[in-house]
Amino acid sequence: MNQNREARAIDARPVETIEADVFVAGGGAAGLAAAVTAARQGCRVVLAERYGFCGGGAVAGLSGTVCGLYEATEGSGPPMQVVHGFVDEFLRRMGAQNGLGAPVKYGKTWTRVHDPLVWREVGDALLRDAGVTVIYHATVTDVLLEGDAVRGAQLYTKQGKVRVLAPVTIDASGDADLVTMAGWRTTIGDDGHVQNPTMIFRLGGVDVRRFLATYGQDTIMPAEVSSKIAEANGNGYLLPRGKIWMFPTTRPGELLCNCTRITGPDGRELNPVLHRDFTDAEFEGRAQAREYARFFRDFLAGCEESWINDTGVQVGVRQTRQVAGMKTLRNADILAGTKFADGIARSPWPIELHTGSRPRVEWLLNDYYEVPFGCFVPEQGDNLLVAGRCLSAEHEAVASARVTAQCFSYGHAIGHAAALAVNEHIDVRRIAGEDVRLLLNRDGAQLN
Repeated sequence: MNQNREARAIDARPVETIEADVFVAGGGAAGLAAAVTAARQGCRVVLAERYGFCGGGAVAGLSGTVCGLYEATEGSGPPMQVVHGFVDEFLRRMGAQNGLGAPVKYGKTWTRVHDPLVWREVGDALLRDAGVTVIYHATVTDVLLEGDAVRGAQLYTKQGKVRVLAPVTIDASGDADLVTMAGWRTTIGDDGHVQNPTMIFRLGGVDVRRFLATYGQDTIMPAEVSSKIAEANGNGYLLPRGKIWMFPTTRPGELLCNCTRITGPDGRELNPVLHRDFTDAEFEGRAQAREYARFFRDFLAGCEESWINDTGVQVGVRQTRQVAGMKTLRNADILAGTKFADGIARSPWPIELHTGSRPRVEWLLNDYYEVPFGCFVPEQGDNLLVAGRCLSAEHEAVASARVTAQCFSYGHAIGHAAALAVNEHIDVRRIAGEDVRLLLNRDGAQLN
């Protein structure tokens, strides 16, 4: 057999073509909000999602919390919510189906734990009610380009290839996949180094009342737990991360555990856009989850009879590619609480860098910063917007701007921008962020 003969790539299945006004790649918090918002403005919207449900990192990655809603403070007052708009509707629907917990303490701020099964159902209902055409189990394989203008994308499905033609496309992949496919510039982390992925898991059979009585209401575990982990690491256990988060969930006897620090089997840092790294992260993440669960059973009050009842469908990804945008959110903007005339989203969330054995958290107290519209418009090409954690931002800024409440806000804004481009027959580059801000405020975003 001639080993040098070139094999041909063939897919003989027929190609289906769908025409739309807006195509959204990815059904995470940002993609969901963008698709629903654009559809509510009268656009024909197609959303493609690689899983059989929406939710992205919050559901497939089992992050399990809606972070970024509340101001951080050193005071003792109640939570002060500063992020509104689409996220309010989503939370109301989650609460109506008993899928959302009350605010729980997270260091100097609060977060809310959700049920990922309810999230899927709420996402389905929002999309159906808005009239979005949803294609689950679909992966974008190609961007359709005409010169420098994006005209849609081609998908892989079990039926065969599907071409979605649309005048406006939204890259809500989380990884700037479509931007990269088009050959346009992106950045990756701090000189290529990204935050560690995490395998989040749920622990059942916990005496939650005794657990909370012993370790307190703060979901960031106290120093005594970190000390126990440090003592056990290398002494019968492999526990590379010392500072961990443990959240009581909406279900009885259950904790959501954000504990692992995943590196490759050879110790290398992992970047989930590299297929070898993504695969190693899954292997290592599941192994670490078992190890932490064993440690919890052996050492933590209330966990003596506990067991793992679920892990993420995939490892949780914090950071990969960022689009090179018309504007860039700077590291300095976060702790300075910078505001922008074209700010289309607020964030009070701290810089939360997951590297090394202990995550680093830097707080913005009693304030918030804003994210400008230009962070979601690529510096080159036409007809393409991004939404979600692949916004144009520096490394430490991403460590704050990537969380769930903000991704809902980004999608809400970019859905309006896409609808403006379609309905007014203008290029996305001519849209003013101030106009998008006005539309968001009409929807209750409270950005004034």
